[in-house]
Parts: sequence; C-alpha cells; structure tokens
Amino acid sequence: MAIDATALAGTTSGDTPVPAVPAVPAAPAVRPTLDQDVLAELYRLHGGYLLRAMLRVTSGDRGKAEDIVQETLLRAWQNPAAVQRGPEHSRPWLFTVARRIAIDHYRMQAARAQEVADETPEDHGGAHDPYDEVLVAQDMAVAMAELQPHHRDVLVQLHMKGRSMVEVAQVLGVPVGTVKSRSFYAVRALRPILEARGMAWAG
Repeated sequence: MAIDATALAGTTSGDTPVPAVPAVPAAPAVRPTLDQDVLAELYRLHGGYLLRAMLRVTSGDRGKAEDIVQETLLRAWQNPAAVQRGPEHSRPWLFTVARRIAIDHYRMQAARAQEVADETPEDHGGAHDPYDEVLVAQDMAVAMAELQPHHRDVLVQLHMKGRSMVEVAQVLGVPVGTVKSRSFYAVRALRPILEARGMAWAG
C-alpha cells in the first residue's frame, strides 16, 4: 500500500486536519572568538598600558579602571578580526575601545545621578563634558607617540605648551627654520594617524 505524501504536507484526512511535519531549525552559526593564547598576549603587551591610561581618566579609581580593561579584552575576544594584524599592532584599537567604554560608564553614572536628583534633561542641555576632553587628550598622546621624537617634541612645544617658533628654537637648541620644517612634516605625519582614529588635527 502506498503512503499518501499529501498527508505529510499538512492536508486533511476526512474532517481532521493533519499537521504538517515541523521544519527542523538550522543550527545557529558559531561566532568565532579570539584564541586564548592571543588574548593572553594582548594582555601581556597592552594590559598595563591600558590600566594606567584608564586610571588617569577615572581619577585613580582602580576598580573602575580594571573593569574597563576587562571589558575591552572581552570585546577583543569577541572580535578576532579586529586584531588580525597581530597582538603587537593592536594597541590603537584596544585604546579606542577602552575610551568608548569609559565614556559609556561615565555617562551612565551621570544619568543615574540625574535620576536621583530628579532633574530633567533640560536642566543640563548642552552641558560641557570634561571627561571627553580628558579622553581626547589621551587619544592625542597615543597618536603622537607614533611620531619620530624630534617631530613630537616640536608639536608638544608649539601646540601644547603654546610657545612661539623662536622660543621652541631656543628650548630645543635648533634654528627657527628647523622648527618650521619639523612642524610641517610632523603635522603631515600626524594627520593620517588621527584620521585612522576618527580625529582631526586642530593645530
């Protein structure tokens, strides 16, 4: 006797509906994660640096700084493609992630404090956020660390210490023309570094 295939497709047999054969759901794709040895190497190479940076931006709150570092490494573990160039080249990406996490933590705390005080958003519309300035300064420090020392020294003297070309020449013991030349090439080298971090040179 042949089997009626239509019954398996959800048709009826007499007056009684015959349920269709349920579809078997596809197994969820396993998301790749970072190798544990690579993660350990990331921590060895960059963990101390990240912790020191986050201690500065959290005003010395070690617990909070350690939480940010741990969350940063967790995101690295979840995103192996982000560190595919190798652990030794991953510091800029790790720092950017840590910076965003720190900003999120700060803003969550600020929101909770606002709720406790029963304030409305209008009370602080457009308020200045000093935390962003600190984090931008940290980003700039990381970017400038990639410059050659003589280029970095000129930019620090000119744009961070506010000295004139003549004063910088005196401090560094070089002619004014050399200061101008180094400044030009330093800015040209720094721009692509900042652009890679979503920043812009404002000097």
